Amino acid sequence: MFNGLSAFPLTPMNESGIDEEAFVRLIQRLAAAGVDSIGALGSTGSYAYLTREERTRITRLAVQHAEGIPVMVSISALRTRDALLLAEDAEQAGASGVLLAPVSYQRLTESEVYAHYEAVSSTLSIPLCVYDNPITTNFVFSDELHGRIAQLPQVRSIKIPGVPTGLAEAKARIERLRVRIPSDVTIGISGDPFAAIGLNAGCEAWYSVLGGLFPEFCLNLTRAALAGNADYAARQSELAEPIWALFRQHGSLRVIAAAAELQGAVTSPCLPLPLQSLTGPERIQLGAFLEQLQLK
Repeated sequence: MFNGLSAFPLTPMNESGIDEEAFVRLIQRLAAAGVDSIGALGSTGSYAYLTREERTRITRLAVQHAEGIPVMVSISALRTRDALLLAEDAEQAGASGVLLAPVSYQRLTESEVYAHYEAVSSTLSIPLCVYDNPITTNFVFSDELHGRIAQLPQVRSIKIPGVPTGLAEAKARIERLRVRIPSDVTIGISGDPFAAIGLNAGCEAWYSVLGGLFPEFCLNLTRAALAGNADYAARQSELAEPIWALFRQHGSLRVIAAAAELQGAVTSPCLPLPLQSLTGPERIQLGAFLEQLQLK
């Protein structure tokens, strides 16, 4: 399940609660497109704003409506104790894998992060993906630490935040990490603007924000890159550059939430306060681009 396109949908909500019907429609859209896996409750799924009970409910809905497509869910939490409880909930709900980032209010040390993953992985009966997201967690993994964690039981993938923009440099970066991890642990690219270069450089998976709303476009790019058609994948990514520019400026969650609202996939507002989707001229710009490109 840690290969190909892993699509991360929104968890639509407002201050009255989660819009379960809209969430189910998003999952059904991904299932119909045939994505390789679904990443529920990632950063795009606003896991950090939900209670344990809400996270369990969303996991069950995702598994129920995924039509057999593997579902990975985030178990990230401030405390190891809570991550362990969330891991148990995910297993019982039928998730095929879990995603774990070292989130913390206090900046963590490498020994603390390793102990966190060691404690969680030792209890799991399903695979784990390491979520390397320094912008959110304020923690930077070293390749050496990735290598140590990758040896732990059930660790099967590393979700990296990006690669250099030059292909040769990107390949070198992937190889530096690859030599430190077991052969059965995949490397997946995150940060959608880096998707094409990351896949072309040797990543086996794309953990995608855009794929959670426009799976067909993202599947097309992913399959081209994995089949060795690097130029085509790069051209597809260039088509989406106006979206990538908005991602870089405003954060991918605000942009994809606005896109989902503009497409009628969710009602507005769809993010937990104080978060707000894209507004003003940038929202108009996004709408014009979506109308022009007709992404699916």
